[in-house]
Amino acid sequence: MGSLEKYSDEVKKRLNQWGLYFSLPVLSWAFYDFANTIFSSNINTIFFPFYLKEVIGKNEILNQIASTFVSYSNAVASFFLVLFSPLFGVMIDRTGRKKKYIVIFTLIAVASTLLMGVFGGGKLSGEWFGLPVSFSLVILFFVIAKFFYHSSLVFYDSMISDLARKEDIPLISGFGVAVGYIGTLVGLTVYPFVGDDGFHEAFIPTGLLFLLFSLPLFFFVKDKPYPEQKKESFLSGYKEIYHTFKEMRLYKSVFLFMIAYFFLNDAIATAIAIMAVYAKAIVGFTTGKFILLYLVSTVSSIIGSFVFGYITKAKGANKSIMYVGSLLFVALLIATIALDEGMFWVSGSMFGIALGSMWVTTRTYIVELTPEDKRGQFFGLFAFSGKVSSIIGPFLYGTITLIFADFGNLASRLAIGSLMILRMIGLWFHKKIPKEEKPSKWFGKIND
Repeated sequence: MGSLEKYSDEVKKRLNQWGLYFSLPVLSWAFYDFANTIFSSNINTIFFPFYLKEVIGKNEILNQIASTFVSYSNAVASFFLVLFSPLFGVMIDRTGRKKKYIVIFTLIAVASTLLMGVFGGGKLSGEWFGLPVSFSLVILFFVIAKFFYHSSLVFYDSMISDLARKEDIPLISGFGVAVGYIGTLVGLTVYPFVGDDGFHEAFIPTGLLFLLFSLPLFFFVKDKPYPEQKKESFLSGYKEIYHTFKEMRLYKSVFLFMIAYFFLNDAIATAIAIMAVYAKAIVGFTTGKFILLYLVSTVSSIIGSFVFGYITKAKGANKSIMYVGSLLFVALLIATIALDEGMFWVSGSMFGIALGSMWVTTRTYIVELTPEDKRGQFFGLFAFSGKVSSIIGPFLYGTITLIFADFGNLASRLAIGSLMILRMIGLWFHKKIPKEEKPSKWFGKIND
């Protein structure tokens, strides 16, 4: 009888979990992951790099120059994120408003993506800084779109704490990431209409899909604003950021994890940005083969993110991040020494698992470590850490490919090999995080 009751309780528990996943607020929140992943995969990872390679890369040396353009344009967008993402965290803690800014930033990102398509297919006369005007405008609107896309994620990620109890957050996080990667599959439906050239034709449909699947969050998730407070200027938030930085030195676990996150995110952000041109240059993937590789990698991400939601709940976010970081190192090593397509298939699949799982584990760990009344600021600071790394990683990669461009594809191998060093540094800092103290008690001690 006892075993029957235990089985019944387990069934109820599972049903409650699925009921949580498919509640309207959680499902609408997850669909925004679906929407923004369409933008991230189609624009950031696939078609914008392919567009630059189509316009610039005519041989091995010019392929490296195309990689430099991809890397530097990502670095510029990240530079502006570094300036503003901490302020967004302050805005969250002052007002409690998240959806309002997600809507505004998403609309700007969508408009910029549409304009990338308009100017990518245009032939404006003249040059800016020695580059055709149309080409320059595509890069400019890419920077704007990427900036506002990532800005919206500061508000979106912090919204997770409004959706459920703290103990359910790992499962919701894993569910959201898994749904997001399904969005990648939908986003890639534009490929048959684009083919192996004219990659700018993917920009407009991608912008429209981004908008379409953002609508559930726009209409069905409610903001939870705080009571009206004394109004202060936007830039005055830097004072609070400075104060939070000073406090963070007291929060040893948070401080160490932010440093670890800096290096781990550095490796991931750079790999995402250069994956397409690297696969074409090093292994000779055609566009069609890379799309297929990306599909396999995406399926791996879906499975990995969902499974790691449960692993994180069972083993804890700290250990789970170590597992993911080790997997990432092996994936980068295989990509660096890849001699044939088979090795790159293995690397791509492993990277897919690591990518989806990293978002699940780190987002959960931030919620675990941060005090509730400062969670917005800490999410902003982690976005700040991630975006600083998103400058340095692509800048490092682009600089290596530029300096060693005369060596052809060896330059790309050296550049991606440098990411393994970043990952090792990240895990070294992560191992220094105290494991014996529970975050909630620790914060209580400090605040008292």
